Amino acid sequence: MNAMAKGSALSRFESAKQRFFSQVLIAMKMPTVVRSIEEELAAGHVAVVQLTSTAEAILERRLAGLSPDERANLAIDVSPLDTLIDYLKTAFPTRQMRAFRSSDGALRSEPMHDGDGNAVLCQEAVEARDNLVESLCSMPPVPAALDFLIAHFGTDAVAEVTGRSRRVVIDGQGRQKLERRSASSNIAETDAFMSGRKPILVFSEAGGTGRSYHADLDCPTANKRRIHFLLEPGWRADIAIQGLGRTHRTYQWKPPVFRPVTTTCKGERRFISTIARRLDTLGALARGQRQTGGQNLFDPADNLESSYAREALTQWYHLLHAGKLASIGLEKFQIITGLKLVDENGTLLDKLPPIQRWLNRILALRIATQDAIFEEYMGLIQARVDAAREAGTLDLGVEAIRAERIVELSQQVLREDPVSGAETRLLRLELHLKPRVTGWARLDKIWGGSADGRSLRNSRSGRVALCVPSWSITDDDGRPVKMMELVRPTGSNRIQLAGLAHTHWEEIDRKSFQSFWEAEVTEALDKVDIETISVATGLLLPVWNKLPQDDVRVWRIDDAAGTSILGRIVMPGAIEKLQSAFGLTSSIMLTPGELIEAARHGDGALIPGLHGARLVSAMVNDSRRIEIRDFRPQDREWLKARGAFSEVIAYKTRLFLPAGKADEILSTIIAEPPQ
Repeated sequence: MNAMAKGSALSRFESAKQRFFSQVLIAMKMPTVVRSIEEELAAGHVAVVQLTSTAEAILERRLAGLSPDERANLAIDVSPLDTLIDYLKTAFPTRQMRAFRSSDGALRSEPMHDGDGNAVLCQEAVEARDNLVESLCSMPPVPAALDFLIAHFGTDAVAEVTGRSRRVVIDGQGRQKLERRSASSNIAETDAFMSGRKPILVFSEAGGTGRSYHADLDCPTANKRRIHFLLEPGWRADIAIQGLGRTHRTYQWKPPVFRPVTTTCKGERRFISTIARRLDTLGALARGQRQTGGQNLFDPADNLESSYAREALTQWYHLLHAGKLASIGLEKFQIITGLKLVDENGTLLDKLPPIQRWLNRILALRIATQDAIFEEYMGLIQARVDAAREAGTLDLGVEAIRAERIVELSQQVLREDPVSGAETRLLRLELHLKPRVTGWARLDKIWGGSADGRSLRNSRSGRVALCVPSWSITDDDGRPVKMMELVRPTGSNRIQLAGLAHTHWEEIDRKSFQSFWEAEVTEALDKVDIETISVATGLLLPVWNKLPQDDVRVWRIDDAAGTSILGRIVMPGAIEKLQSAFGLTSSIMLTPGELIEAARHGDGALIPGLHGARLVSAMVNDSRRIEIRDFRPQDREWLKARGAFSEVIAYKTRLFLPAGKADEILSTIIAEPPQ
């Protein structure tokens, strides 16, 4: 009945459970990892396995409890089950408690003692603990990853670079023996791998510092590609990235292939999310570029501790309380997780369990229930990530634009730092872009074997797309929304399955689809798009709050000539406000296309030469129009002569541009403005 003692006991339980569950997941991967390693060795490659746990602590505890005779005839299985058994032996509550009222009248409890001061044990609890230990000890051992690899491939094939000082190996007679590893063992094992005597290397955190396992041009195995299995990333992003860097360094003949290993158990998202979050932080701090940390291994939806994830969890709690989730009910969830979500009146608590606690408790659930909960929860996160990506507010660190050529049209200094003299500049750039094209051979390699793919052609545009299933999202009422991805020769986009029937996409036969696809690829390869953009670059952090907040992405723009520009793209409709925020007059003349873009997706833009007139988007009679506002009365007839048309609405004459000719009319107005 003591809250602090109960919390401490619960914390220890959750810690032991999480360590055990992590090791079980790793053990589940081992058969697949072994098969993959065998395939890579047969292909002439070498394998590198990165892990964190070596089970050395479990081995030492097991050895400490052996008699001399048992040491002479070893027969032990080092298993993560030992973690649970040790926990039960040391932390299972067996003390008999006595209830009493404290001075403040609250009911509390304390351990009981007999007349001699000895602890009184609850025999029922002792029996329950002993039965549970006996049950666990009768189960087959869960193999530890490192020992599993060594037992399968043998010490002649596996080079171990870890911090273990002892290990159990199998001798020539098939008996276990204890082998000591000296301080120089890691040096010898590294040399055995790099020289080619051992085709497999397994290293832990202790082996990921100060050593290189890459295809060094001076080593005998330089021509063998390293296949790097990220089996267990651990809890520290810097250590995980340091481990990845052991096989990918300068002066190498071939770069490695990184293969993160995961199970289909959605609970493993807990461990992936931790490393993803810390990889994000590491990349942001180390290089100012998010992909540097994550190596593009993780999607924003994988980070279950982001603001999107926290918002989604709050909504998940409310949907659970409202009974709108199909995965589980409120009462059952509280019972099997031990989380309190409602008060005595059944009202949802103001302070709900944080996401870390919620995630840890999910790990105790059955796999089917766990998967169902994660399916709904990940759908809520994905809906937020998709919305943020479409709005341009998804913080992805630094995104890249690769241009064939960059032409600087103009630049304007927005601010000069009074201390360092560093400048914040607004650049006007002309980008010559070649679209990224997916050829038919690659499309067929990726999706050719998929029975779910549908070959579509748009009856209006004539373009083709391969429609394949994509991850679902969850709507505000907790219902799953099936999504599809339209894969095109020059890109892709996601669409709701229900909305696909209301579009102009029609299914065609595969032969015609291939013909249309290859024609679009040929057309795209010969095409160079010219795009004009404005970029705020230079010293951005001190003026970040003055930059437009509708798109917070940072872009790296480079070309074949080696030009590289890092900055924020400023949309046409925001240029005027940006310059005004810095007390500058407008010096950038937008193109007709940019003026229309600014009108449709912003607050409008000044029309050059029209003495303060603005181009805006307006809703008139339930239709969207491009309108010229704040024009001078004497310019009305002149504008109508150039193609604008007028309407009197609510006793006010308004001017509009025809939708199909707006670009052409604006070009004429800008070229020869009225006096």
